[in-house]
Amino acid sequence: MTYWKISGAALIAMLLTSGTLRAGGLNVICSNEQDWCDLMVRNFEAATGIEVAMQRKSTGETLAQVRAEAQNPLSDVWWGGTGDPHLIAAAEGLTQPSGVDISELLGWAVNLSEISGGRSIGIHAGALGIAYNAEVLAEKGVDPPACWLDLTNPTYRGEIRMANPNSSGTAYTQLATFVQIFGEEDAFRLLSEIGENVDSYTQSGSAPSKAAAQGDIGISVGFMHEMVKLAADGAPLRIVSPCEGTGYEVGGVSVINGAKNFDEAVRWVEFVISAEAQSAGPQVRVYNVPSNSNAYVPPESPTLASINLIDYDFATYGSSETRARLLARWDAEVKPDEGG
Repeated sequence: MTYWKISGAALIAMLLTSGTLRAGGLNVICSNEQDWCDLMVRNFEAATGIEVAMQRKSTGETLAQVRAEAQNPLSDVWWGGTGDPHLIAAAEGLTQPSGVDISELLGWAVNLSEISGGRSIGIHAGALGIAYNAEVLAEKGVDPPACWLDLTNPTYRGEIRMANPNSSGTAYTQLATFVQIFGEEDAFRLLSEIGENVDSYTQSGSAPSKAAAQGDIGISVGFMHEMVKLAADGAPLRIVSPCEGTGYEVGGVSVINGAKNFDEAVRWVEFVISAEAQSAGPQVRVYNVPSNSNAYVPPESPTLASINLIDYDFATYGSSETRARLLARWDAEVKPDEGG
């Protein structure tokens, strides 16, 4: 087998030629759902005339990529995904302030900007929840869960699917939520017990609920707005706000430090936090809560005021040290053995 070495400059040239990387345009990493990524790109190009090369990756994957490319970033802006990895990227100097006007944004979106020193801005909010396929559980004669603790019930053996927090921002939010609700020791004990009922851990945070919607699994954990979308498509999903309370995400947008198309990246940030851009979400059945106070909020969106949300500590759980420690412990105590 022959191995070829390629310089960074040659790699960039190759990516430019292939269209994966765009010069004089904009290179976006999107950690939202694919159809929302595609719609925002089309709308941005139509509004600005700036061409976009977009790749879709989960938040954990994106953080790893941005770290790996720190000395020679191949992307300009990162849109979507949970706020914790955006805060970690900001703390590590991987992103930079965009300087855009955030006066129309809701308080929780402004808070993300303040915590990150202006390096990330809130674009949407979404609460963590449990979904179950009513037909699957009824067929098996299993009562549905109402609380996080219910997921330890042995009757759910092989019926739960969750994501891996190493790659999924959704799953890291769940991990951090458990630690804040139950305390770290009890949280890992519970996650380990729930793990006995988990059939597999997915790379993507939205994948478990998609599987539940299709009837491949009985129960999933994820963000409620993604579950609402699946239920609106006709899936027999029922959505539960866990009785102990639940965490939530504030999705972020961040300009990569060293972005080769900085001005275009700033235009992207200005666009995606605008009321016009955020109001388009329902066209692709996006039901999270938009951050712009003037954006249209579809009636299907979960009402955050009616959910028992914890006082989620974004500063602590968005730190590199806390994330690395919790993920290492998850790998040691919860992650199934290879092939297990």
